[in-house]
Parts: sequence; C-alpha cells; structure tokens
Amino acid sequence: MRVAVVTESFLPHMNGVTGSVLQIREHLERRGHDVFVVAPGVRRHELGMPGRAVASFPLPTYPAVRLAVPPAASIARDLARFDADVVHLASPFLLGWQGLVAAESRRLPSVAVYQTDVVSYTARYGLPQATALAEAHVRRLHRRATLTLAPSAAARTQLETMGVDRVALWGRGVDSLRFRPERRDDAWRARTAPGEVIVGYVGRLAPEKQVEDLVALRGTPGIRLVIVGDGPSRPLLEQLLPEAVFLGHLDGDALATALASFDVFVHPGESETFGQTIQEAQASGVPVVATGRGGPVDLVRSSVDGWLYRPGDAADLRARVADLAGDAAKRRAFAEAARTAVSGRTWEALGDRLLEHYDRAALLHRADAGRRVLAWPRPDAVEVTASRRRAWSRYVALGDSITEGLCDASRMPAGSFRGWADRLAHLLALSGDDRRPFRYANLAVRSRRVSHLVDEQLPRCLALRPDVVSVLIGANDLVQLRCDPVALADRVEDAVSRLRAAGCDVLLATVFLPDRAAARIFSRRFAVYNARLRQVAARTGAVLLDLGAQTELSRVELWSDDKVHLRSRGHRYVAYRAAEALGVPHADALADLDEAFHVDEDPTSRGTWLRRDALPWVWRRLRGRTAGDGRTAKVPDYVIVGRPTGRAGIRR
Repeated sequence: MRVAVVTESFLPHMNGVTGSVLQIREHLERRGHDVFVVAPGVRRHELGMPGRAVASFPLPTYPAVRLAVPPAASIARDLARFDADVVHLASPFLLGWQGLVAAESRRLPSVAVYQTDVVSYTARYGLPQATALAEAHVRRLHRRATLTLAPSAAARTQLETMGVDRVALWGRGVDSLRFRPERRDDAWRARTAPGEVIVGYVGRLAPEKQVEDLVALRGTPGIRLVIVGDGPSRPLLEQLLPEAVFLGHLDGDALATALASFDVFVHPGESETFGQTIQEAQASGVPVVATGRGGPVDLVRSSVDGWLYRPGDAADLRARVADLAGDAAKRRAFAEAARTAVSGRTWEALGDRLLEHYDRAALLHRADAGRRVLAWPRPDAVEVTASRRRAWSRYVALGDSITEGLCDASRMPAGSFRGWADRLAHLLALSGDDRRPFRYANLAVRSRRVSHLVDEQLPRCLALRPDVVSVLIGANDLVQLRCDPVALADRVEDAVSRLRAAGCDVLLATVFLPDRAAARIFSRRFAVYNARLRQVAARTGAVLLDLGAQTELSRVELWSDDKVHLRSRGHRYVAYRAAEALGVPHADALADLDEAFHVDEDPTSRGTWLRRDALPWVWRRLRGRTAGDGRTAKVPDYVIVGRPTGRAGIRR
C-alpha cells in the first residue's frame, strides 16, 4: 500500500500529532508499505524522509505552530507522482483541507484522524466569534472525508453531534519499552524535589491545556508540583505557581525518566480528544488524576488506576491529588493497575488496526463512486456481530409490492409470488430454535405507501405481538409529483419507535432504484430519504438493512420485465443481505451456494412493456386507482414455517 500522510504539524515541533505521524510511518514501513509525508516546512529543517515540506508561517501567538495553505493542485501532483492508494489526514484543518481536496481530485479514499479540538481552542484563546466558523469547517471537512477516526468515545460523540458520519474509534499506541516503571530514578527525584511527593504534569503550556487550574494544588502538604513542557502560557504559569518546578520541554529518555519518577500524574485539560501523556504515565506505572471530560474518560478507570475529578471543580481536584499523595499503598496499587491497563495498547496493534481502517475506507470510496447522489449520513459498512442474533420465533413483514414479492414467481403456482421476506422467513426458521415453531406473517400489499403502513399494517402487526419485524416502505411515496422525504422518514420513525417500544426487534430497510435513465430523476429524493432512515435506525436501535447502499441492486438484470420490481434473483439477493444483517450464521456462504445452484423459473412476459405495464399503470392513475386496491395482506395471520428433515416449509 502507498500511503500519503498530510499532517497539520510536524518536526521540529514535537507534539501529539507529530508523535503519532512518526509512529505510523515507522509501523507502515516495517509492514512493507510506502509512506509519503506532506507537512509544514521550517526554514533550514529537512523532512529527512520521502515527502514534501510546504511553505508555512508561524502562528503569531504560538510561533512553534506552523500554518500552511498550499494550492490543492500542488498536493494533487504530489499524490499523482507518488501514486498514492490512500490519503491519511493527520489532525486536518488548513493543510488537511487542501489535502482532502487533492485526494478528491485524484479520486482517492481519505482517512481523517480527528486529534485536535479546534472548536474548543477558539474559545480558550478568546476568539468566541471564530467558534461557529471553526465548527462549520470541521463539520464540512470530516463529512467529506471517506472515513473519520476519533481517538475516544467523547470525541466520536462530539463529531456525531456536529453531523459527521462514518466515525470509527482509533486510539493511540504507547511505547511501553520507553515508558516503563524501571525508568524511575531516585537521583533525579533527589535533585528535583528531595523528600517530597512529586505531582507532575507533562504537556504544552497553552490556554487550552488549563494548566492554570493546578493553582488549586498550592499549599497541599508534602507535595511538589513539577511541570514538563513549554508554550506561550509559561510566563503566566510561573507567576501563578511560584513553588512549582518548571523543567521545560523534555523528550526521549529524559521525558521517560521524568514521567516514571513522578508519584502522581495530573491532567487538567478538558479539551483533550485523547490524552497521550496519560497513557505514557500509566505505562510508566504512575497513577493519574484527570478531569472527567473528553479523552481521559476512556483511559482512566476511576478508583482503579486513578481518579477522575468533576470538571471545573478545583476542590475535587485538590482532594483527589491529596488522597493519592497521602497514601503510598494506594499509589502502588493504582500504579500496578495502570501499567496492566495499557499493556495491550501498543503502536504495533494500533498500526495494524489502522491498516484495517484504510481497507474499509477503500471499500466505502468505491461504493461512493458508484452513486450519483450522496446525502448525509452516507451509507456505511456495518459489522454484524453474533450477539445481535436472537432466537426469534415470530416474524412479521411490513411494506409494499417488493415485500409482497411481486414478480418473484420462482417455483410458485401461477399467480403466486414468493419474495425476499418469504425467503428470509425460511432462513430464520432453519437457523432458529428447533424447540419452538417459527411463525411468519406478511402484511405487505402492492402500491402501499407510508401512510398505509402506519394506519393499517402497524396496528395489525402490534396485535400479532411479533419479536422481529421488517420494514421496507417509501418508494411509492417518493415517485409522486410532490413529496417531502424528511417528513416521510419522520412518519417511519414514529412507526419504528412504536414497534421498539412494544419489544420488537426491527429490520429497517432503505429503498433503492434500478440503474435506468428514467429512475435517475428520483435519485436525490431517495438519497435524502435513505440518509434519514440511517439516522432513524441509529436513534431507535433498529437493525439497518441498507439496500440503497448496495450498488448490486441497481443492476437491471436483477429487475423484472416491468422495470419496477425485482425478479427472483433480486429477491434472493435482498433475502440474504437481510439474513446477514440479522446475524444468520454463514448467510454470505449460503447466498453463494444458492446463486451457484439455483435455476430461475421466472415466466416469460408476453407483449410489449408499453402495452403490458405502462399503459395499465397510466389508466389506473387517471382513475385515481392503484394496483393494490381491493387487495388484502399476503399472509394476514401467522403461518408456521416448519423444519422437517432440516428443510423449511410453510404450513398454513
């Protein structure tokens, strides 16, 4: 793999972003991959690796931070020369935006690593008027990236609240060979704070780090505050904390020795997306006191390997530090637990996980390229876990002609149809509990709309008390002259919420279109509606069957001669995707076998499409009628899907 890394920060300025990029580069090269780095350049400082240092200028209030905004076209040329496979955006904002645009121009997948909470920083630096602009830019950038990686649950929630989709968790590794308890140095301790309990902080000395909150520790008996780091806030902090020892910037073995020689590590910043120095302190066998907000919440197990204090509560911070400072036995117990907690968080493990994210981004990018219209949230690859599957015994299908099974006449008597829901019922029955009969009802009727589902099908469904329900509805509404996809999805959400409140598991399916010129005029509506349904599934806990994301379903050979319904092969495809979403074991392998051995028996259509299908539809519309008028549900009451000799059959 050829990975282009566009990083907002790099050497000689060493921070969390720079450190992560260096670790990623080393790991990728150890695994045999090629890496090209695009980073802000500093005069008379070479990158020392394959890449490009772009022109930059220092941030006025913090010269160590460099800003770079080269033309996206120049980065695109770098990507072309390097022949990149994926673009890794490290803490993107200005340079990262240009890298994203360049990746899009080269039609490359992009993975944006969210590492700096710029939105919070604007407030900390006294720029409230810039907060809305920063948030809008962060939202736009990460919504356009193929995949976003958040370092903590808090960071992921923050991004999702801003409307960013495709957010996955990817933390940071820790160098457990460098940061380890054996680095503790009694001579260092004697020089720095002889005979005292050392409470240490490591990090940038800047407003967003809230180091000034450590004023709460002044006067705590028996402790000495030691601060490692540098930055624009250092002069002020030296005035606020005259008793503290300021060691300036340390790195390498000197930093590892300092960390391991602390007795307690303290971390007051509330804007941390992760907290890499917390991990390094834990690896060094040092208990941590950190604010209970942001990244530290994922790292510190309060009362196990440290304490999380109430954000903004100076008294609680002081009390937590005093608790550990005065109890050596507790410090040893917390330290041992901290070291154990980070034992599996190696850069090697995190690097391999990153490669998996690259592969996922490539899959998503290929799927996006096959869609004419995108709406947010975009389709995502959902991992099916075994824990999702339950031993369901009562399944009810709701919907329109697709769920009724129209045009799936394979192995059925004349005038009867099978359909994906019938097929799914068989799969669920065969994979379920043999001790209970499997019951199935299908309340779908052709030409039905969302209002029919809510007013007619839903009450009957609730009366049947199913334990799993499939909902595939909306296409007939979306092809009307006037339609509000958002309002339509809201009505579906009400129905799904009622089913969930009744204790039902819900399989919620998005709608789809064939790849035909006439169908493309509805693409925007379908995309917006499907995007809303993805949100509905997330909010209600429904299982999402994202058929709209399956480009396979748009292939015209899966559609029947009437051009608006699936043929048998299409119904088989939907049935196995549904089974996979519900966690039916080996659904993908069963689908391959079924496809290999199945012989379709779709009847040959007589006459032309215009006379057979189009004109009757127009005639019904002129009279205000539909194909479903006068029809009742396909299977209005439960039938038993039996399991004789290992095969499923319907018994009425």
